[in-house]
Amino acid sequence: MTGGFWQKIVAPIAIGIVVLALWEFIVRRAGIAPYLLPGPILILQTLIDDWGTLLPSLWITLEITLLALLAAVVVGGLLAILFTQSKWLELSLLPYAIVLQVTPIVAIAPLILIWVNNTLASLLICAWIVAFFPILSNTILGLNSADRNLVSLFKLYGAGRWQTLIHLRLPAALPYFLSGLRISGGLSLIGAIVAEFVAGTGGTASGLAFRILEAGYQLKVPRMFAALVLISLSGIVIFLALSLLSHLLLRRWHESELGRDN
Repeated sequence: MTGGFWQKIVAPIAIGIVVLALWEFIVRRAGIAPYLLPGPILILQTLIDDWGTLLPSLWITLEITLLALLAAVVVGGLLAILFTQSKWLELSLLPYAIVLQVTPIVAIAPLILIWVNNTLASLLICAWIVAFFPILSNTILGLNSADRNLVSLFKLYGAGRWQTLIHLRLPAALPYFLSGLRISGGLSLIGAIVAEFVAGTGGTASGLAFRILEAGYQLKVPRMFAALVLISLSGIVIFLALSLLSHLLLRRWHESELGRDN
């Protein structure tokens, strides 16, 4: 238990402190100007001083991120179920989902902002496009990975397609779905930030990405770093929350979590 605690908690924090201290030392020793590279202490002070400006933008970014993640879960999960129930539907629609995934969001975000009159809705669509495919692909993989012997057993006992789905395929797909969810949590934040950058260049004030653009125009580099810190911390919190959810749902029965106790 002690070794695991050191590896998971203490060691990363210790390394982070060392890196920050080295960063601060180099900035002070070399006399680097704050508009080129601010030190961690100045960034922290800026974060405190500009908290009233950064906090509302943080809430906007988190709102878009979480709504996009929720939409990705609903749409990706439902499509995965439909695709596994109808091979014809999967072959017909999955290529278009792949096209959305491989198309750079930076290229289509301006079009979405033009076509959708509501700024929040357009940002949400952009973030959803980035986030939904990992859930779709992982859930399809999980639904198709149910033990064939158990599938045959269900058929032998007269279970219908939906009974097999609910009692066998969905539980088997849960670890795969949760893995895709952790990936999509970070991607939804990335999609929200990219969409906000595009909206910000058009003069639409929104979340933290706009604050980064605004600070860049005003050469307020410490504020840029403060906004980046909030974005990074948000991504870490989202990942840890989804990892905790995965652990709570799988810890009693799945090998990926049972093995951690050894």
